Amino acid sequence: MLTGKNLIYPTDFTVEQLEGLFRLTDDIIARPEKYARSCVGKILATMFFEPSTRTRLSFEAAMERLGGKVLGFADPASSSAAKGESIADTIRMISCYADIAVIRHPAEGAAHVAALHSFIPVINAGDGGHQHPTQTLTDLYTIRTKKGRFHDLTIGLCGDLKHGRTVHSLIHAMCRYENIHFVLISPEELRVPDYVIREIEAAQGCSYTLNPDLDDAIRQVDILYMTRIQRERFASQEEYLRLKDSYILDGEKMKNAKEDMIVLHPMPIVNEITGAVDEDPRACYFVQAQYGMYVRMALILSLLGGEEGYPTVCGAKMFEKTCVNPRPNGTVHCKNPKCVSNLDLTLPIRVKDGGKICEYCDATIEG
Repeated sequence: MLTGKNLIYPTDFTVEQLEGLFRLTDDIIARPEKYARSCVGKILATMFFEPSTRTRLSFEAAMERLGGKVLGFADPASSSAAKGESIADTIRMISCYADIAVIRHPAEGAAHVAALHSFIPVINAGDGGHQHPTQTLTDLYTIRTKKGRFHDLTIGLCGDLKHGRTVHSLIHAMCRYENIHFVLISPEELRVPDYVIREIEAAQGCSYTLNPDLDDAIRQVDILYMTRIQRERFASQEEYLRLKDSYILDGEKMKNAKEDMIVLHPMPIVNEITGAVDEDPRACYFVQAQYGMYVRMALILSLLGGEEGYPTVCGAKMFEKTCVNPRPNGTVHCKNPKCVSNLDLTLPIRVKDGGKICEYCDATIEG
C-alpha cells in the first residue's frame, strides 16, 4: 500500500510547515502564471456527502487553476453510498481513479476513516461538527495577512460553538501559539464541547473566558470570529428557532470594537451579520473566502509532492475488512451518536488517551 500524506486535523502540519505553506500561498497569489500547469495530468476527486458552496467550488477552482482535472459528486444520492456502500470501500474505489481526494461528510471521524483506507492523499473538508482543517488554514492565512502575527491575540468566537467545526479546528490550531486568549461567546446550550475546552486548558500560554454577552465581549477582542447557528445540526426545529437569533453583529456593535479588530466568518452568513457591517473595513470575511482558493492550491501542490512531504496523524494503515460487527455486546462504544463508529458498525472501535477518548471524533468513550 502506498504511504499517503493527508490533512485530517489542523495540527497535522507543524508550525514550521504551516509557514512554508503560507509562503507558497503568497507566491501563488503574486505569480499565478508560474503554477498554471503544476498539476497537469493530475485528478482531484471531490466526495461531498454534505452540501457545500465555497469549500467544494474553491477546491475545484484551485485544481483547475493548477492545470489539473476534477471528478466527483456533490450529492450522496448520486453515489453508491445511497446503496449502502461504506466510506472505506468508496475511498478505495476513488483511489483507483484519482491522485488526491477531498471528503466532506456528516459523520464525525469520517475523514479519519477515509485516510486509513486510502491509497492516495485525503483532505478533510469537514466531518460533521468535528473538524474543518482547510477552513482553518484559510483562517490562519487571513490572520497572518491582516494581523501579522499568531501570538498575543484575544480571539472572540461567537455563535454556535457546540456544532461549529470551524471553531473547533481554529482553537485546535491556535493553541500552539503564545499568549492566546479565547473569549467564547454563546448561549449555554451551544457552548464549546468539553474536548475543546480540555485542549485549551492543556495548552501552555492559552486561556479562555465564557461570556454570553457580545456587546461586552466585542470591546476586548482583536479578532471576532462569527458563526451561524447551524440548523442542520439540531434535532428539533423548535430548538433551532429559539436560538437562531442569539447574536446579530450590526453597525452599532461595531462602534464599540477596536479600530484594528477584524471580523472573520467561515460562511455562509444567514442573519448573524447585517449588510451594514459588510462596508466596514474591518470586515474581512469576503477576502477570507478568496484566500481559501489560494491556500487550497498550495495545499494540493504540497500533498501531491510539490513541496516537502507532510506527515499525518492518521498514517495510512488499512483496517482489516470485516463483514460483521466486530464489537460484541458489552464492548466499549462512543457516546457521540454522530460518530462514524456508531453509523458504520463494521468499524472497530479505536481509542486514545488510555482508552478514554474516541480516536475518530474525540468524544468520551464509555463501557
